[in-house]
Amino acid sequence: MTPSGTDPTRPLDLAGIGIGPANLALAALAHPLAGLRAAWYEQEPAFRWHPGLLIEDATLQVPFLADLVTLADPTSRWSFLNYLRHTQRLYPFYFSERFHSPRAEYDAYCRWVADGVPGLRFGHRVDSVHWDARHAVFALAVTRLTDRGETSLVTHARHLAIGIGTAPHIPGPLRHLTGPGDGRVLHSADYLSHRDALVTAGHVTVIGSGQSGAEIFLDLLRRRPDGREALHWLSRSRAFAPMEYSKLGLEHFTPDYTRYFHGLPEPVRDRLVAEQWQLHKAVDHDTLAAVHDELYRRTLGGGWPDAVLIPGVTVTGGARTAGRLHLDLAHREQDERSHLATDAVVLATGYRERPLEPLLGDLAGAVLRDSAGRAAVDDRYRLTLGTAAPGTGTGTGTVFVLGSERHTHGVGTPDLGLVAHRAAVILNTLTGHAHYPLPERTAFTAFGLRGTHAPGARRHEAEFAVPAEGQALPR
Repeated sequence: MTPSGTDPTRPLDLAGIGIGPANLALAALAHPLAGLRAAWYEQEPAFRWHPGLLIEDATLQVPFLADLVTLADPTSRWSFLNYLRHTQRLYPFYFSERFHSPRAEYDAYCRWVADGVPGLRFGHRVDSVHWDARHAVFALAVTRLTDRGETSLVTHARHLAIGIGTAPHIPGPLRHLTGPGDGRVLHSADYLSHRDALVTAGHVTVIGSGQSGAEIFLDLLRRRPDGREALHWLSRSRAFAPMEYSKLGLEHFTPDYTRYFHGLPEPVRDRLVAEQWQLHKAVDHDTLAAVHDELYRRTLGGGWPDAVLIPGVTVTGGARTAGRLHLDLAHREQDERSHLATDAVVLATGYRERPLEPLLGDLAGAVLRDSAGRAAVDDRYRLTLGTAAPGTGTGTGTVFVLGSERHTHGVGTPDLGLVAHRAAVILNTLTGHAHYPLPERTAFTAFGLRGTHAPGARRHEAEFAVPAEGQALPR
């Protein structure tokens, strides 16, 4: 039986809020740690990973080794390879010679882990968190969601791991076009549930040139008839650009680069995140090639497909008139404005981090902020609390964040290839023991003139193997 933490005198050591890949990795790596009392809470009834984008043939953009655990513990029972063995698909995978597994397969793997790791409580919504000063623990107000109704309960934990993920982003000028209705304007997160209607719509416009936009445009292109595609693909970017996927370029998604980035001044970090868009917001080479191949195939009988791809254009507004949608367009380089009539719009406009403040309530005031008002996160993924924060004098009341630290840890924050390492850092810090020995070096690149691997620097043990203070957080 997993611990409940309902008794404040017998709290959980760790309560996780949200169960996406980040907290699922933390739960999987925490599972074998004897004596660690932990539980995770998620309002959805079961694990779900971008269900609206599990398009057939779409693959992960990271290798299969970037599962929930392998890069921290290749011997873990929760590895992707063990999942294949468990489902009797290890030999078919071996002969398929796949390095990048299908996206739907990753979702199935995560659901297998979620079904097996104890302490995961789906259908439980954490409404708020406050500090119980009497018992020196966090008190979580939780609502259990069932078919029969809702039940309120309170659970207690010494430390928190908040991984509440991101929410679909809809640009301000287009928000008035969305909402309950006929589904003609939707975010890419809901694509599959509306695909049949989009395939038969008169004209469809896809906005956004990241991976999701490319995959949706390609999927619609393949499903709509030759010569009558009636598709537009629009992007603010100057080109439908390929992802930076060179081997040295990928070293920006290593723990080495994360540590380097964290040590930079705030203005430098902000500039780098904006400049590095092609590391994470562009399109996989194979997807771009597939788009071009499909367009080229449709020219074989003469003529051109009815598909228009326009980069460098911003959709500045829109309206519903006479049963159609009318989009206002502005082309930056030409300094031209135009209008586009369409019947359906798919907004592949990305995601934004969910704010922590509504969850933390009064505790949010204790979090130190940078000049832009963003939460300060230390190199071990802990919120930095001010001196007036509860428990800071004794080191208790630690809040770890998973996925809300792009401004402090860089473009690798949402990358699946770093979830296992981040989870290992958190667990080593929480327990005070190197349960997961971390690599001394992860990149050939030395990212600066100062640091472990800079010229003339002496190598030393991985700095995140155990807490610098040499002891566990109070339990």
